[in-house]
Amino acid sequence: MKTKQQISHILQEIARMYPDIRTELRYETPFQFLIAVILSAQTTDRQVNKTTPPLFARVREAEDIMKLSLPELEKMVSSVNFYRNKAKFISQSGEKLVREFGGIIPNDLKSIQSLPWVGVKTAKVVLGVLYDAPYVGVDTHVHRVMNRIGIVKTKTPEETDKILEKKLTREQKMIIHHPLVLFGRYHCTARKPKCSICPIREMCDFGSKRLISERKSV
Repeated sequence: MKTKQQISHILQEIARMYPDIRTELRYETPFQFLIAVILSAQTTDRQVNKTTPPLFARVREAEDIMKLSLPELEKMVSSVNFYRNKAKFISQSGEKLVREFGGIIPNDLKSIQSLPWVGVKTAKVVLGVLYDAPYVGVDTHVHRVMNRIGIVKTKTPEETDKILEKKLTREQKMIIHHPLVLFGRYHCTARKPKCSICPIREMCDFGSKRLISERKSV
């Protein structure tokens, strides 16, 4: 496992690779961002951004979703995976926000997870973006990267989330979520990771093993 100093250096290097720490999802209002994050599960941000413009032209705030029937909403998001379930949860979340939170997305982890289908990953992503909360939303990319590097040794994103919550400092959590996601999405990819040009290769368990293997084969 990595020391605190090693973790700090690794995260700094990843942050330097992706200094623009904004989300790739496009939105204008907090409720639109919640919708986009829900739609992004097992769907690329690029596809979500293609899907949402007609929807966001009609839905800006939580109360607007109540003006759409479920079949209408399903049709508008039908280009993303699991669109029927996502449409249902978006509709239910909008109604609950209006009914219980005055249409405002709550700024605490427990309350936001009371919304339909909003798990810990979605909650942390939303709070991190909307309220600058110190969270790392652990998706499959972050889970893979953290295990490859050797910062965690876990089998599920949920396990990774719990360890990172304790292991990373508040300052690290504030800046590293988006760089980690982008690092996993475009650099440390599931297939054919770019180890040969990776600035943290020698500090990464996965990368250093590949380096040793390559040297032996020469």
